[in-house]
Amino acid sequence: MKNKEFNIPPIYAVLLAIISVQCGAAIAKSLFPAIGAAGTASLRIGISAIILLIAYRPNLKAITPKQWKIVIPYGLSLGAMNLIFYLAIERIPIGLAVTLEFIGPLLVAIIGSRRLIDYCWVLLAAAGIVLIAPWTSDGLDLLGVFFALLAGVLWASYIVLGGKISQIMNGGQAVSTGMLFAAILILPFGLHENGLVNLTPKFLGMGIALALLSSAIPFTLEMKALGQLPPRTFSILMSLEPAAASICAFLFLQEHLTFSQILAVLCVVIASVGSTLTAKR
Repeated sequence: MKNKEFNIPPIYAVLLAIISVQCGAAIAKSLFPAIGAAGTASLRIGISAIILLIAYRPNLKAITPKQWKIVIPYGLSLGAMNLIFYLAIERIPIGLAVTLEFIGPLLVAIIGSRRLIDYCWVLLAAAGIVLIAPWTSDGLDLLGVFFALLAGVLWASYIVLGGKISQIMNGGQAVSTGMLFAAILILPFGLHENGLVNLTPKFLGMGIALALLSSAIPFTLEMKALGQLPPRTFSILMSLEPAAASICAFLFLQEHLTFSQILAVLCVVIASVGSTLTAKR
């Protein structure tokens, strides 16, 4: 029996993925003190892999050599991206980390552009990212900055590879197989950090919620979107990530937005809507 795919328009799929990731980020933040960044990443990716493998039951024997050549690096980039990003937000503010990480998707958007209007939306989104970043932070951890930039490179790879694999492989099969290789890559780091030793039923339950909200649901939604949207459009839509992070911080952590941050949110939203409205059909 074939797996049923959710019939969600690609634009809504991206927006739902962003909301899901931000809810998961709040859970991950609370797990850091108990099991560490690598332990949290391992718990998230490991449980996500189990959930997706059960849900989609990929036939690994049926995967062709051409598909293996893309789905393996896709999964490895996915796992490395999440581990490196968690290591970044362990050292620098999450708003700055998300902003620096987003340089990767912006580069994908610029490289894929062919029209002047596309560059305008990219520049507007970039202006929003510059405004939202806490550039005035003192005593910034340079290793954290490096990790955030490296996560951005891996994010760009994830977008490119995800677009390629979505053209030659069923979305659910691709993301579940990719998550398996992400888990294989990331679990040794969690075990080395010994964070998983501190697991309790409560933390395990939080890990399941984290896996669903931060990996299983958004990666499946993004895979669907990547198969239907141009890489540049997907990249600019994902520019809602830093804006969503700031809004969630205001709602759940009572962190008030400054005037420049409000302008940043407007820039990013306008760029996202504009890129969608002017995308080639």
